[in-house]
Amino acid sequence: MENENILEIHKLSKSFGKNHVLKDINLKVKKGSVMGLMGENGAGKSTMMKCLFGIYAKDDGSIIFDGRPVNFTGPKDALENGVAMVHQELNQCLDRTVLDNMWLGRYPQKGVIVDERYMVQETKNLFARLKMDVNPKQIMRTMSVSQRQMCEIAKAVSYDAKIIVLDEPTSSLTEREVKKLFSIVSDLRAQGISFVYISHKMDEVFEICDEVSVLRDGEMIMTKSTKETNMNELISAMVGRSLDQRFPPVDNKPGEIVLEVKDLNTMYAPLLKDISFSVRKGEIFGIYGLVGAGRSELLETLFGLRTIKTGKIFYKGKEIKFRNSKDAMDYNFAFVTEERKFNGMFAKGDLIFNTTITSLSKNMTGPVLDNKKMKDATIREIHTMHTKCMGPTDAITSLSGGNQQKVIIGKWLEREPEVFLLDEPTRGIDVGAKYEIYQLIINMAKQGKTCIVVSSEMPEILGITNRIAVMSNYRLSGVVNTKETNQEELLRLSAKYL
Repeated sequence: MENENILEIHKLSKSFGKNHVLKDINLKVKKGSVMGLMGENGAGKSTMMKCLFGIYAKDDGSIIFDGRPVNFTGPKDALENGVAMVHQELNQCLDRTVLDNMWLGRYPQKGVIVDERYMVQETKNLFARLKMDVNPKQIMRTMSVSQRQMCEIAKAVSYDAKIIVLDEPTSSLTEREVKKLFSIVSDLRAQGISFVYISHKMDEVFEICDEVSVLRDGEMIMTKSTKETNMNELISAMVGRSLDQRFPPVDNKPGEIVLEVKDLNTMYAPLLKDISFSVRKGEIFGIYGLVGAGRSELLETLFGLRTIKTGKIFYKGKEIKFRNSKDAMDYNFAFVTEERKFNGMFAKGDLIFNTTITSLSKNMTGPVLDNKKMKDATIREIHTMHTKCMGPTDAITSLSGGNQQKVIIGKWLEREPEVFLLDEPTRGIDVGAKYEIYQLIINMAKQGKTCIVVSSEMPEILGITNRIAVMSNYRLSGVVNTKETNQEELLRLSAKYL
């Protein structure tokens, strides 16, 4: 009888020193199915996948793929044997074409030259099969995150992958793009390809996954059919406790206007056009819109990272003209960026460096940096943010994505900001940690801090804000009171200038 499972992991264990990251993990993925994999940041999801791909050598256990034991020597070995992964933070050659990225490391040759005609035809055939509208000659940097992600999935399929791991695939996608992704996954599942779908978004797991497994503290807590479980059971399995409410009560009381933007236009593309709004002291002001609507560009302009062509910004009644981010920081502005890997953290630094880099003046004794003050500040933020780590001297790259985000937020908390700009602050973060960050934002607002939050998750933007500004094609299409709006109005406003 043919084995119905494409992948079986038996009693997989992995430790780093005295830290037992995985403990006797068992997992089975059926052929032509989508297995959801959930767990808090630091639960062991990434470590388990790295053991599968041969990035880490497992300490114990076995991996059976397509009926045979495997020990891949690395991602290339895994890929060539039918196991592929699309990472949350895409690793692509952005200044090369789609074609180059698809065929990198395996260029077909005609004699001594690369057979580009064959490459173009095969790539077009593949995109047609996947119902993707992609130009193989387009430069990757000019494409949206969702288009680049689709190219990675297509690349995996081109290797005849039998199982594809998707790591937080929708973290930067709009609802329309998510539907397109799910359509592709469903088509490939019908063709017999299996998926491991790593996500913190429960509604998506219930929509696309056949089964769901939950990791907690390196142990497999449960595996169930999505039809036989519910959101409360998953949350309880993930965090070890029940979360009765998805969002804390938004009980801050906004005061007088502290920030005004009037007729703002930026100088360089992409151009913000005629943006006007005001934000109050102690307010949580949301910014919603489709990917590419200008949300991040607006925050970057407020933080002095983009040049204003016309228009004015007033803070506490006084016009401000930030030439750079240092000017913004001098006015007690803080900015958590969307792409933590590229512009949110120092990948070669430890937690001490990444926590104290924006507040060095607070950690001086005389003219010299005080290592003890820096270490104490880092320990304080580790406790405040409940960051899972071994200690303050850990390399930030040794932490899970969600815990890296906690370090980045802690870095800005050390400055005690008055205006906190947060671009997708809970991207790639588990449900328990999200709740903690929501509570943190609300508490800051209650202390009189002004929080401006960009989010592409509609339940989130409706769940933690007082008012919401909606962007569409680099224009402001409306500002609504959160308690008086709904998803339909936000979607209508986000399509206003399209």
